Amino acid sequence: MAQQGQARGLSPALAQRVGAVLVELLGKPLPAGLYVVATPIGNLGDITLRALAVLGGADVLYCEDTRHSRTLLAHYGISRPTRAYHEHNAERERPRVLAELAAGKSVALISDAGTPLVSDPGYKLVRAAREQGADVTALPGASAVLAALMVSALPTDRFFFEGFLPAKEAARRTRIAELNRIPATLVLFETGPRLAAALADLAEGLGPREAAICRELTKLYEEVRRGELPALAHEIAAAPEPRGEIVIVIAPPAAQGELDAGELDALLRQALDRVSVKEAVAEVTAVTGQSRRAIYQRALELSRERDHGR
Repeated sequence: MAQQGQARGLSPALAQRVGAVLVELLGKPLPAGLYVVATPIGNLGDITLRALAVLGGADVLYCEDTRHSRTLLAHYGISRPTRAYHEHNAERERPRVLAELAAGKSVALISDAGTPLVSDPGYKLVRAAREQGADVTALPGASAVLAALMVSALPTDRFFFEGFLPAKEAARRTRIAELNRIPATLVLFETGPRLAAALADLAEGLGPREAAICRELTKLYEEVRRGELPALAHEIAAAPEPRGEIVIVIAPPAAQGELDAGELDALLRQALDRVSVKEAVAEVTAVTGQSRRAIYQRALELSRERDHGR
């Protein structure tokens, strides 16, 4: 079943009160440091007063896309220097940001929508800023991950955020097989053009789990489709290609026993082909729930075997 809703912005009376609070907040100088600021994922009303005060008072704003962020800034009458900071220029721009922090400036970091550092390269900047001794302040707010969990009607006590699945079919199916054993609700991002193929592979790899497809959350044409994965895959395949931002939420698996040695080795080898030993251990531990120490020891053995075989 699909559920649609219409989002509304601030009322004039509330907007006037917000303005008064902002005047008070903006009257206080913004200390130097890096401010990681969550912004709306669709409805421009979903921003905190504190976020507006920081965006209006920072010396410079770093945005994933300055053109996209200009809509939000203009909506609230904010005019500050903006520069781009995204995955394609982060290595080049990071030294400039660190130099500005060292010079005592206040710097705000925002993504196109939602909470920075989620499916975005900002964590490297935060780490470098911390290592340099700069203050880093989080301004929490909108998140597509949490919003989707809230409306999915699926368990929220434990969840695993995967981000985007691989675009290529073979890699996607391999990753889904790895996700199959994670004892938690899964949250994934997907694009309209790839949604049907991703759902078909998820239905095949995970079986008839309950799921929710959340599209355009907080926006005018917000839509949430709920059902079992095979039914949703069939429904989406027969419909026109969806538009907008999409989050898939999938129920956790039924309780499973521990992996045998062969299954554990297979998971570790797949992970070691992609990431470091440390990252592989963390990933497989999360997937299986088995002893981290035992998995680490086996990962070292498999890594040595692979290196000796080269």
